[in-house]
Amino acid sequence: MPEVLKAPLVVEFPFTRSLGPVQSAFLTGLRERVVLGVRTGDGRVLVPPVEYDPVTAEEIRDLVEVAPTGTVTTWAWNHAPRRGQPLTTPFAWVLVRLDGADTALLHALDAPGPDAVRTGMRVRVRWAAERTGAITDIACFEPYDGAPGRPAGHTGVFEDPVTGIVAAARLDYTYSPGRAQTAYINALSGRRTVGERCPACRKVYVPPRGACPTCGVATSEQVEVGPRGTVTTFCIVNIKAKNLDIEVPYVYAHIALDGADLALHGRIGGIPYDEVRMGLRVEPVWTEGARYPDHYRPTGEPDADYDTYKELL
Repeated sequence: MPEVLKAPLVVEFPFTRSLGPVQSAFLTGLRERVVLGVRTGDGRVLVPPVEYDPVTAEEIRDLVEVAPTGTVTTWAWNHAPRRGQPLTTPFAWVLVRLDGADTALLHALDAPGPDAVRTGMRVRVRWAAERTGAITDIACFEPYDGAPGRPAGHTGVFEDPVTGIVAAARLDYTYSPGRAQTAYINALSGRRTVGERCPACRKVYVPPRGACPTCGVATSEQVEVGPRGTVTTFCIVNIKAKNLDIEVPYVYAHIALDGADLALHGRIGGIPYDEVRMGLRVEPVWTEGARYPDHYRPTGEPDADYDTYKELL
């Protein structure tokens, strides 16, 4: 059996969100080396602050400053920091109840080893040298044996508040397409498109999935399809994707390759975007060294009759 493919894959995008008045004050406070919580109707102080009481669901806006010192309530040692974590050397993840707060804040504790960390130990905030209005303005916590910090009584009103944040969301993993799609990808490298036929319903699926999605039985019989096909449906893309060197507008379509019972997707080129239509007959266009078609272009054949592809919409 041919070796199943696998490759590292990274999914990454910037996540942008706006802040309400409570989160805005909290993050702006961190920029100014001030830690703010919010007081509930029954007098509890929540840090980090939230806009609604998690017990009563009451809206809460009463901001109150707490001390930059506190007590570790629980912890876990991180022996191998990952990319983007607060510290590059081993550290402890800790929940710290800051003096004046009734809840704990999660952050990193810079300690020489797990033997130096314990529940109940006293710590203080170590501020980042450059602060922008983010949780990373707290570089980490550090052990502290001095007197509790004294809040200055800040009201949470700032001249230049932070109104939004951008968080980089990223997922790193190893992807394997499995036996069926490995064969499909290997065939594409030879400019062939191969699907698999269901032994029960006899439908040919491209790309193959290793099992029939209708009957639920395993598939193994390989069937070469195409290379020509029919546009079953399409959309016109008017917003340019980042890092994609294709000028808008362009057309992305579902294409039923001849002999296939499932439409795959591909870009349509070689024709004005406003002339693409359902039933258009197309063929793949390959570029040198590519492992998949760059796009599909019209073949010049008459359009396919609707009844020949209506079941593939």
